[in-house]
Amino acid sequence: MSEVDVVIVGAGAAGLGAAKALRAAGQTVAVLEAMDRIGGRAWTTTTDFGVPFDIGCAWLHAADRNPFFADARAAGWTLQHHDMTLDHLWFGSRRASDAEMAQMREAEEALAACVAAHEGPDDRLSSVIANCHYLRANSTFAGPMDFGADDDEISISDFKLAADLDPNYFTKEGFGALIHHWGADVSVTLNAPVRQISYDGPGVTVSGPFGQIRARAVIVTVSTGVLQYDGIRFDPPLPPAHLEAIFDLPMGLLTKIPLAVSGTRLGLEPFDDLLIERHARHDLFFLAFPFDLDLMVGFVGGDFAWEIEAAGPEAAVDFATDRLADIFGSDIRGHITHGCMTRWSAERHVRGAYAVARPGKSAARTTLAEPVADRIWFAGEALAGPLMQTASGARLSGESVAAQVVAQCRVNAPA
Repeated sequence: MSEVDVVIVGAGAAGLGAAKALRAAGQTVAVLEAMDRIGGRAWTTTTDFGVPFDIGCAWLHAADRNPFFADARAAGWTLQHHDMTLDHLWFGSRRASDAEMAQMREAEEALAACVAAHEGPDDRLSSVIANCHYLRANSTFAGPMDFGADDDEISISDFKLAADLDPNYFTKEGFGALIHHWGADVSVTLNAPVRQISYDGPGVTVSGPFGQIRARAVIVTVSTGVLQYDGIRFDPPLPPAHLEAIFDLPMGLLTKIPLAVSGTRLGLEPFDDLLIERHARHDLFFLAFPFDLDLMVGFVGGDFAWEIEAAGPEAAVDFATDRLADIFGSDIRGHITHGCMTRWSAERHVRGAYAVARPGKSAARTTLAEPVADRIWFAGEALAGPLMQTASGARLSGESVAAQVVAQCRVNAPA
Protein backbone atom coordinates (compact mmCIF):
# COMPACT_ATOMS: atom_id res chain seq x y z
CA MET A 1 0.00 0.00 0.00
CA SER A 2 1.49 3.31 -1.10
CA GLU A 3 1.08 6.54 0.84
CA VAL A 4 0.82 10.19 -0.23
CA ASP A 5 -0.44 13.39 1.35
CA VAL A 6 -3.49 13.74 -0.92
CA VAL A 7 -5.26 11.53 -3.47
CA ILE A 8 -7.13 13.29 -6.29
CA VAL A 9 -9.91 11.38 -8.03
CA GLY A 10 -10.29 12.58 -11.61
CA ALA A 11 -7.91 14.37 -13.99
CA GLY A 12 -10.22 16.95 -15.52
CA ALA A 13 -9.70 20.66 -15.05
CA ALA A 14 -10.54 20.49 -11.33
CA GLY A 15 -8.28 17.54 -10.60
CA LEU A 16 -5.36 18.91 -12.59
CA GLY A 17 -5.76 22.35 -10.98
CA ALA A 18 -5.81 20.81 -7.52
CA ALA A 19 -2.75 18.68 -8.30
CA LYS A 20 -0.72 21.67 -9.50
CA ALA A 21 -1.70 23.73 -6.44
CA LEU A 22 -0.86 20.90 -4.02
CA ARG A 23 2.45 20.23 -5.73
CA ALA A 24 3.35 23.93 -5.46
CA ALA A 25 2.58 23.72 -1.72
CA GLY A 26 5.01 20.84 -1.28
CA GLN A 27 2.39 18.09 -0.92
CA THR A 28 2.78 14.61 -2.38
CA VAL A 29 -0.12 13.69 -4.64
CA ALA A 30 -1.58 10.70 -6.48
CA VAL A 31 -3.97 11.60 -9.33
CA LEU A 32 -6.22 8.74 -10.45
CA GLU A 33 -8.19 8.95 -13.72
CA ALA A 34 -10.74 6.35 -14.81
CA MET A 35 -10.46 7.19 -18.51
CA ASP A 36 -7.46 6.65 -20.80
CA ARG A 37 -6.70 10.38 -21.09
CA ILE A 38 -6.63 13.55 -19.03
CA GLY A 39 -9.00 16.48 -19.50
CA GLY A 40 -12.35 14.96 -18.51
CA ARG A 41 -15.11 16.80 -20.38
CA ALA A 42 -12.47 18.85 -22.22
CA TRP A 43 -11.50 16.74 -25.23
CA THR A 44 -10.30 17.84 -28.66
CA THR A 45 -10.08 15.33 -31.53
CA THR A 46 -8.92 15.60 -35.14
CA THR A 47 -10.26 12.27 -36.36
CA ASP A 48 -13.81 13.30 -37.26
CA PHE A 49 -13.19 16.24 -39.60
CA GLY A 50 -9.43 16.42 -40.07
CA VAL A 51 -9.27 19.62 -37.98
CA PRO A 52 -9.37 20.15 -34.20
CA PHE A 53 -12.91 19.69 -32.93
CA ASP A 54 -13.98 19.98 -29.30
CA ILE A 55 -16.09 16.99 -28.33
CA GLY A 56 -16.54 18.66 -24.95
CA CYS A 57 -16.26 22.27 -23.80
CA ALA A 58 -15.32 24.73 -26.56
CA TRP A 59 -15.99 28.27 -25.32
CA LEU A 60 -13.46 30.03 -23.12
CA HIS A 61 -16.11 31.75 -21.06
CA ALA A 62 -15.57 34.84 -18.91
CA ALA A 63 -12.16 35.46 -20.46
CA ASP A 64 -11.47 38.36 -18.08
CA ARG A 65 -11.65 35.86 -15.16
CA ASN A 66 -10.65 32.67 -16.96
CA PRO A 67 -7.10 31.45 -16.20
CA PHE A 68 -7.16 29.33 -19.35
CA PHE A 69 -7.37 32.50 -21.45
CA ALA A 70 -3.89 33.57 -20.34
CA ASP A 71 -2.67 30.01 -20.92
CA ALA A 72 -4.07 30.09 -24.46
CA ARG A 73 -2.28 33.35 -25.21
CA ALA A 74 0.98 32.05 -23.74
CA ALA A 75 0.71 28.87 -25.84
CA GLY A 76 0.11 30.87 -29.03
CA TRP A 77 -3.40 29.47 -29.53
CA THR A 78 -5.58 31.21 -32.15
CA LEU A 79 -8.36 33.06 -30.30
CA GLN A 80 -11.60 34.54 -31.62
CA HIS A 81 -14.02 36.64 -29.59
CA HIS A 82 -17.58 35.38 -30.00
CA ASP A 83 -20.55 37.67 -29.48
CA MET A 84 -23.36 35.41 -28.23
CA THR A 85 -26.11 37.64 -29.64
CA LEU A 86 -28.40 35.61 -31.91
CA ASP A 87 -27.90 36.50 -35.59
CA HIS A 88 -30.61 34.41 -37.28
CA LEU A 89 -33.88 32.91 -36.05
CA TRP A 90 -36.37 30.57 -37.72
CA PHE A 91 -39.72 29.37 -36.41
CA GLY A 92 -39.82 25.99 -38.14
CA SER A 93 -39.08 26.87 -41.75
CA ARG A 94 -40.24 30.50 -41.41
CA ARG A 95 -37.59 33.14 -40.89
CA ALA A 96 -38.26 35.55 -38.05
CA SER A 97 -39.09 39.09 -39.04
CA ASP A 98 -37.00 42.06 -37.97
CA ALA A 99 -39.74 42.93 -35.49
CA GLU A 100 -39.61 39.44 -33.98
CA MET A 101 -35.84 39.60 -33.68
CA ALA A 102 -36.20 42.92 -31.86
CA GLN A 103 -38.83 41.36 -29.56
CA MET A 104 -36.47 38.57 -28.69
CA ARG A 105 -33.70 40.97 -27.74
CA GLU A 106 -36.16 42.89 -25.58
CA ALA A 107 -37.33 39.62 -24.03
CA GLU A 108 -33.76 38.75 -23.05
CA GLU A 109 -33.51 41.99 -21.09
CA ALA A 110 -36.96 41.37 -19.57
CA LEU A 111 -35.92 37.91 -18.39
CA ALA A 112 -32.74 39.24 -16.79
CA ALA A 113 -34.78 41.89 -14.98
CA CYS A 114 -37.35 39.34 -13.75
CA VAL A 115 -34.67 37.00 -12.46
CA ALA A 116 -32.79 39.83 -10.74
CA ALA A 117 -35.99 41.06 -9.08
CA HIS A 118 -37.14 37.62 -7.90
CA GLU A 119 -37.22 37.43 -4.10
CA GLY A 120 -39.85 34.74 -3.55
CA PRO A 121 -39.33 31.03 -2.90
CA ASP A 122 -36.87 29.22 -5.15
CA ASP A 123 -39.24 28.04 -7.87
CA ARG A 124 -38.77 26.72 -11.40
CA LEU A 125 -37.23 29.15 -13.86
CA SER A 126 -40.29 28.57 -16.07
CA SER A 127 -42.47 30.34 -13.48
CA VAL A 128 -40.50 33.56 -14.00
CA ILE A 129 -40.59 33.11 -17.75
CA ALA A 130 -44.38 32.91 -17.66
CA ASN A 131 -44.51 36.16 -15.72
CA CYS A 132 -42.22 37.87 -18.22
CA HIS A 133 -44.27 36.83 -21.27
CA TYR A 134 -41.15 36.65 -23.37
CA LEU A 135 -40.58 34.73 -26.58
CA ARG A 136 -39.96 31.01 -26.23
CA ALA A 137 -36.86 31.39 -28.40
CA ASN A 138 -35.23 33.23 -25.53
CA SER A 139 -36.27 30.43 -23.19
CA THR A 140 -34.28 28.02 -25.36
CA PHE A 141 -31.10 29.95 -24.67
CA ALA A 142 -31.87 30.42 -20.96
CA GLY A 143 -32.50 26.72 -20.46
CA PRO A 144 -31.44 23.94 -22.86
CA MET A 145 -28.69 25.81 -24.73
CA ASP A 146 -27.25 27.48 -21.64
CA PHE A 147 -27.92 25.36 -18.56
CA GLY A 148 -28.40 22.04 -20.36
CA ALA A 149 -31.90 21.61 -18.90
CA ASP A 150 -35.41 22.75 -19.73
CA ASP A 151 -36.59 25.84 -17.85
CA ASP A 152 -39.06 23.85 -15.72
CA GLU A 153 -36.13 21.84 -14.30
CA ILE A 154 -33.90 24.80 -13.34
CA SER A 155 -33.79 26.53 -9.97
CA ILE A 156 -34.36 30.29 -10.21
CA SER A 157 -31.80 30.87 -7.45
CA ASP A 158 -29.25 28.69 -9.22
CA PHE A 159 -29.83 30.51 -12.50
CA LYS A 160 -29.53 33.83 -10.69
CA LEU A 161 -26.22 32.78 -9.12
CA ALA A 162 -24.61 31.97 -12.48
CA ALA A 163 -22.28 34.69 -13.74
CA ASP A 164 -22.59 36.57 -17.01
CA LEU A 165 -20.00 34.68 -19.08
CA ASP A 166 -19.01 37.52 -21.41
CA PRO A 167 -16.50 37.89 -22.93
CA ASN A 168 -16.49 34.52 -24.70
CA TYR A 169 -13.73 33.21 -26.94
CA PHE A 170 -13.14 30.25 -29.22
CA THR A 171 -9.76 28.72 -29.94
CA LYS A 172 -8.99 27.14 -33.29
CA GLU A 173 -6.59 24.60 -31.82
CA GLY A 174 -9.23 23.38 -29.37
CA PHE A 175 -10.05 24.04 -25.73
CA GLY A 176 -9.56 20.36 -24.88
CA ALA A 177 -6.12 20.44 -26.48
CA LEU A 178 -5.29 23.54 -24.44
CA ILE A 179 -6.23 21.84 -21.16
CA HIS A 180 -4.25 18.75 -22.16
CA HIS A 181 -1.27 21.01 -22.91
CA TRP A 182 -1.65 22.81 -19.58
CA GLY A 183 -2.00 19.59 -17.58
CA ALA A 184 0.67 17.54 -19.34
CA ASP A 185 3.20 18.08 -16.55
CA VAL A 186 0.97 16.43 -13.93
CA SER A 187 1.72 12.78 -13.18
CA VAL A 188 -1.57 10.89 -13.64
CA THR A 189 -2.40 7.20 -13.39
CA LEU A 190 -4.80 6.51 -16.27
CA ASN A 191 -7.35 3.67 -16.56
CA ALA A 192 -7.55 3.76 -12.77
CA PRO A 193 -11.20 3.96 -11.67
CA VAL A 194 -11.66 4.46 -7.94
CA ARG A 195 -14.09 1.91 -6.51
CA GLN A 196 -14.05 2.76 -2.80
CA ILE A 197 -13.00 5.51 -0.42
CA SER A 198 -12.73 4.41 3.21
CA TYR A 199 -12.43 6.93 6.02
CA ASP A 200 -13.34 4.89 9.09
CA GLY A 201 -9.83 5.30 10.54
CA PRO A 202 -7.19 8.02 10.44
CA GLY A 203 -6.80 9.48 6.98
CA VAL A 204 -8.39 7.81 3.95
CA THR A 205 -7.80 4.66 1.92
CA VAL A 206 -8.59 4.84 -1.80
CA SER A 207 -9.09 1.51 -3.54
CA GLY A 208 -9.50 0.26 -7.11
CA PRO A 209 -7.90 -1.98 -9.74
CA PHE A 210 -4.64 -0.11 -9.08
CA GLY A 211 -4.58 -1.39 -5.48
CA GLN A 212 -4.82 0.79 -2.38
CA ILE A 213 -3.41 4.22 -1.57
CA ARG A 214 -3.44 5.80 1.87
CA ALA A 215 -3.51 9.57 2.31
CA ARG A 216 -4.38 12.31 4.75
CA ALA A 217 -7.19 13.51 2.48
CA VAL A 218 -8.90 12.88 -0.85
CA ILE A 219 -10.29 15.40 -3.34
CA VAL A 220 -13.12 13.94 -5.43
CA THR A 221 -13.62 15.76 -8.75
CA VAL A 222 -15.86 13.31 -10.61
CA SER A 223 -19.25 14.51 -11.86
CA THR A 224 -22.39 14.34 -9.75
CA GLY A 225 -23.70 11.95 -12.41
CA VAL A 226 -21.00 9.43 -11.52
CA LEU A 227 -21.71 9.87 -7.80
CA GLN A 228 -25.46 9.38 -8.35
CA TYR A 229 -24.77 6.04 -10.03
CA ASP A 230 -22.69 4.95 -7.00
CA GLY A 231 -19.60 4.84 -9.18
CA ILE A 232 -17.59 5.27 -5.97
CA ARG A 233 -18.51 3.54 -2.70
CA PHE A 234 -17.85 5.48 0.51
CA ASP A 235 -17.19 3.61 3.77
CA PRO A 236 -18.83 4.69 5.98
CA PRO A 237 -21.55 6.14 3.75
CA LEU A 238 -21.54 9.88 3.15
CA PRO A 239 -23.66 11.98 5.53
CA PRO A 240 -27.33 12.20 4.47
CA ALA A 241 -27.03 15.93 3.64
CA HIS A 242 -24.17 15.25 1.20
CA LEU A 243 -26.04 12.36 -0.41
CA GLU A 244 -29.14 14.51 -0.84
CA ALA A 245 -27.02 17.32 -2.32
CA ILE A 246 -25.52 14.94 -4.89
CA PHE A 247 -28.99 13.92 -6.07
CA ASP A 248 -30.20 17.53 -6.04
CA LEU A 249 -27.50 18.33 -8.64
CA PRO A 250 -28.45 16.12 -11.61
CA MET A 251 -26.53 16.35 -14.84
CA GLY A 252 -27.86 18.52 -17.64
CA LEU A 253 -26.99 17.71 -21.23
CA LEU A 254 -25.84 19.70 -24.27
CA THR A 255 -25.26 17.62 -27.39
CA LYS A 256 -23.29 18.65 -30.46
CA ILE A 257 -24.21 17.53 -33.98
CA PRO A 258 -21.44 18.87 -36.25
CA LEU A 259 -21.90 18.62 -40.02
CA ALA A 260 -19.19 18.96 -42.66
CA VAL A 261 -20.60 21.41 -45.24
CA SER A 262 -18.47 22.13 -48.30
CA GLY A 263 -18.91 24.31 -51.37
CA THR A 264 -21.31 26.81 -49.80
CA ARG A 265 -21.58 29.23 -46.90
CA LEU A 266 -25.40 29.53 -47.09
CA GLY A 267 -25.19 33.32 -46.96
CA LEU A 268 -23.80 33.10 -43.43
CA GLU A 269 -20.68 34.62 -41.91
CA PRO A 270 -18.16 32.68 -39.81
CA PHE A 271 -19.34 32.40 -36.19
CA ASP A 272 -22.91 33.44 -37.00
CA ASP A 273 -25.43 32.09 -34.46
CA LEU A 274 -28.56 30.51 -35.90
CA LEU A 275 -31.53 29.12 -33.96
CA ILE A 276 -34.38 26.98 -35.31
CA GLU A 277 -37.38 26.85 -32.99
CA ARG A 278 -39.67 23.83 -33.34
CA HIS A 279 -42.53 22.15 -31.51
CA ALA A 280 -42.04 20.25 -28.24
CA ARG A 281 -38.67 21.92 -27.69
CA HIS A 282 -37.08 20.02 -30.56
CA ASP A 283 -34.99 23.15 -31.08
CA LEU A 284 -31.65 23.30 -32.85
CA PHE A 285 -28.89 25.88 -32.60
CA PHE A 286 -26.05 26.17 -35.12
CA LEU A 287 -22.67 27.84 -34.84
CA ALA A 288 -21.86 28.62 -38.47
CA PHE A 289 -18.45 27.90 -40.00
CA PRO A 290 -16.15 28.69 -37.02
CA PHE A 291 -12.77 29.99 -38.20
CA ASP A 292 -14.23 29.73 -41.73
CA LEU A 293 -13.98 25.94 -41.53
CA ASP A 294 -16.37 23.74 -43.48
CA LEU A 295 -18.41 23.04 -40.36
CA MET A 296 -21.92 23.80 -39.17
CA VAL A 297 -21.93 22.82 -35.50
CA GLY A 298 -25.40 21.95 -34.28
CA PHE A 299 -26.46 21.92 -30.62
CA VAL A 300 -29.51 20.49 -28.85
CA GLY A 301 -29.99 20.68 -25.09
CA GLY A 302 -32.13 19.64 -22.16
CA ASP A 303 -34.62 16.80 -22.42
CA PHE A 304 -34.35 16.69 -26.20
CA ALA A 305 -30.59 16.13 -25.95
CA TRP A 306 -31.19 12.99 -23.86
CA GLU A 307 -33.75 11.83 -26.43
CA ILE A 308 -31.53 12.41 -29.44
CA GLU A 309 -28.49 10.76 -27.86
CA ALA A 310 -30.67 7.72 -27.15
CA ALA A 311 -31.77 7.73 -30.80
CA GLY A 312 -28.16 7.57 -31.93
CA PRO A 313 -25.74 9.40 -34.25
CA GLU A 314 -27.45 8.50 -37.52
CA ALA A 315 -30.80 9.86 -36.31
CA ALA A 316 -29.10 13.00 -34.98
CA VAL A 317 -27.26 13.71 -38.25
CA ASP A 318 -30.48 13.14 -40.20
CA PHE A 319 -32.32 15.54 -37.89
CA ALA A 320 -29.75 18.30 -38.25
CA THR A 321 -29.51 17.80 -42.03
CA ASP A 322 -33.29 17.92 -42.40
CA ARG A 323 -33.47 21.17 -40.47
CA LEU A 324 -30.91 22.84 -42.74
CA ALA A 325 -32.85 21.55 -45.75
CA ASP A 326 -36.03 23.05 -44.30
CA ILE A 327 -34.59 26.56 -44.29
CA PHE A 328 -31.97 26.51 -47.07
CA GLY A 329 -33.54 24.05 -49.52
CA SER A 330 -32.89 20.41 -50.34
CA ASP A 331 -29.79 21.26 -52.41
CA ILE A 332 -27.90 21.61 -49.13
CA ARG A 333 -27.94 17.81 -48.77
CA GLY A 334 -25.43 17.54 -51.59
CA HIS A 335 -23.02 19.78 -49.69
CA ILE A 336 -23.11 17.78 -46.46
CA THR A 337 -20.40 15.13 -46.61
CA HIS A 338 -20.20 13.92 -43.04
CA GLY A 339 -21.69 14.33 -39.60
CA CYS A 340 -21.47 12.92 -36.09
CA MET A 341 -22.87 13.38 -32.58
CA THR A 342 -21.28 13.82 -29.16
CA ARG A 343 -22.59 11.39 -26.56
CA TRP A 344 -21.70 12.42 -23.02
CA SER A 345 -24.78 10.71 -21.61
CA ALA A 346 -23.25 7.36 -22.59
CA GLU A 347 -19.82 8.09 -21.11
CA ARG A 348 -19.94 6.06 -17.88
CA HIS A 349 -17.24 8.18 -16.24
CA VAL A 350 -19.24 11.41 -16.80
CA ARG A 351 -22.95 10.69 -17.52
CA GLY A 352 -23.94 14.14 -18.80
CA ALA A 353 -22.61 17.62 -19.51
CA TYR A 354 -22.71 19.57 -16.23
CA ALA A 355 -24.63 19.82 -12.97
CA VAL A 356 -27.94 21.70 -12.70
CA ALA A 357 -29.62 22.36 -9.34
CA ARG A 358 -33.20 21.19 -9.07
CA PRO A 359 -35.83 23.87 -8.35
CA GLY A 360 -35.72 24.71 -4.67
CA LYS A 361 -32.36 22.99 -4.23
CA SER A 362 -29.74 25.59 -5.15
CA ALA A 363 -28.21 25.25 -1.65
CA ALA A 364 -27.04 21.77 -2.66
CA ARG A 365 -23.87 23.27 -4.13
CA THR A 366 -22.93 24.81 -0.79
CA THR A 367 -23.72 21.60 1.09
CA LEU A 368 -21.63 19.41 -1.19
CA ALA A 369 -18.71 21.84 -0.90
CA GLU A 370 -18.45 21.13 2.84
CA PRO A 371 -15.65 18.64 3.67
CA VAL A 372 -16.60 15.28 5.18
CA ALA A 373 -14.70 14.49 8.37
CA ASP A 374 -12.02 16.95 7.24
CA ARG A 375 -10.76 14.20 4.93
CA ILE A 376 -13.09 14.04 1.91
CA TRP A 377 -13.42 17.14 -0.26
CA PHE A 378 -15.43 17.63 -3.43
CA ALA A 379 -14.48 19.94 -6.30
CA GLY A 380 -15.43 20.58 -9.91
CA GLU A 381 -17.78 22.52 -12.13
CA ALA A 382 -20.73 21.68 -9.86
CA LEU A 383 -19.00 23.59 -7.05
CA ALA A 384 -17.57 26.50 -9.03
CA GLY A 385 -19.87 29.22 -7.69
CA PRO A 386 -20.81 31.82 -10.32
CA LEU A 387 -18.59 30.04 -12.90
CA MET A 388 -20.56 26.81 -12.50
CA GLN A 389 -20.74 24.52 -15.54
CA THR A 390 -17.46 25.82 -16.98
CA ALA A 391 -13.98 24.36 -17.27
CA SER A 392 -12.43 27.50 -15.81
CA GLY A 393 -14.79 27.29 -12.85
CA ALA A 394 -13.81 23.66 -12.34
CA ARG A 395 -10.11 24.58 -12.35
CA LEU A 396 -10.61 27.41 -9.88
CA SER A 397 -12.68 25.10 -7.68
CA GLY A 398 -9.88 22.52 -7.66
CA GLU A 399 -7.28 25.16 -6.81
CA SER A 400 -9.43 26.59 -4.01
CA VAL A 401 -10.12 23.20 -2.44
CA ALA A 402 -6.42 22.32 -2.65
CA ALA A 403 -5.61 25.42 -0.58
CA GLN A 404 -8.21 24.39 2.01
CA VAL A 405 -6.80 20.86 2.17
CA VAL A 406 -3.26 22.17 2.69
CA ALA A 407 -4.46 24.39 5.53
CA GLN A 408 -6.39 21.52 7.14
CA CYS A 409 -3.48 19.09 6.80
CA ARG A 410 -1.23 21.60 8.57
CA VAL A 411 -3.73 21.94 11.40
CA ASN A 412 -3.88 18.15 11.81
CA ALA A 413 -0.14 17.56 11.40
CA PRO A 414 1.64 15.91 14.36
CA ALA A 415 3.28 18.38 16.73
